[in-house]
Amino acid sequence: MSETQLPQLAGPRRRTAALAGEAPARPAPGFISVATLGGVAALVLLAAIGTLLDQTVLIPPLAASAALVFAAPALPLAQPRNVIGGQLVSTLVGFLALAVAGSSVWASAVAGGLAIGAMALTRTSHSPAAATAVIVVVTDPSAALFLPLLLLATLVIVGVGILAGRTGKTVRYPAYWW
Repeated sequence: MSETQLPQLAGPRRRTAALAGEAPARPAPGFISVATLGGVAALVLLAAIGTLLDQTVLIPPLAASAALVFAAPALPLAQPRNVIGGQLVSTLVGFLALAVAGSSVWASAVAGGLAIGAMALTRTSHSPAAATAVIVVVTDPSAALFLPLLLLATLVIVGVGILAGRTGKTVRYPAYWW
């Protein structure tokens, strides 16, 4: 339905027509298999590393990072620059907000928002990373421990993503490095 036809429709029918569209086609079974297995492998590796180190390595934003790397490997948000850089930039913003305002829900909200701006400024936008800034403010972790573990975790996700991107079942990952 063209946009010029929309004003002629009344009420709910007009709203429904304005929202109508087609969802993308389902990915090929090979892509789904590689994305699923890659995501499982990366996240299980993070859990294993955490168990070996007796530290929490797998945090929710990293599962979201893995979803981008494995299910949408061609997106700019999934590229190594964005996964690694976005997570690190947002973490630094979180620690800065924590130092200035302390650990509170208000400071975590500000940290999440500031992380979005900082990632835009550094060209490292990675949506899951804004949540990492929030987690830093809410949990008040040791920066000396959190930063290296987060770097390791992002390198694991990207590394497994590279392997998945070499299977021939998905687009080659990464599309670019930096």
